[in-house]
Amino acid sequence: MEFFYRMRNMITQRLQELGITLPEAPSPVANYISAIKVGNEIRTSGQIPMVGGELLYSGSVPSAQSIETATKAAACCGLNALAVAGSAAGGVDCLTGLLQLRVYIASDAGFDGHSTIANGVSDLMVSIFGDKGAHTRVAMGSIGLPLGATVEVEAVFSTS
Repeated sequence: MEFFYRMRNMITQRLQELGITLPEAPSPVANYISAIKVGNEIRTSGQIPMVGGELLYSGSVPSAQSIETATKAAACCGLNALAVAGSAAGGVDCLTGLLQLRVYIASDAGFDGHSTIANGVSDLMVSIFGDKGAHTRVAMGSIGLPLGATVEVEAVFSTS
């Protein structure tokens, strides 16, 4: 029983080791659900860098946000995706890995550093899930994102 308990609390323990406090799962801002379970997958809707109902990062890269702040925005979106996926799965410890990320970056014409910004969320997920955090990914630019956000992230997690 103790082994099962340890296995079921690996994500929570890893978040604590990394000094990460998982935010409360954000509520949808329009007519959609935050996450849905499909078979052994949890698919999230796009998550923007909101914490406590406040948008932390807005505007395009690099005119309104630097690459560094946009990278932090991507990680914030990833934590929100993890929180909504955990809610849909019955807790983050029910998540067994990450399968895919889609990272959208509000960017100025000619900007080509999308992959660098997307690494903010990719690196975070690998630090949380280890080898089970290896994933496929899309990183792309957009002329605008919901509520003027700098980054939006969708994720597909595996579950037990």
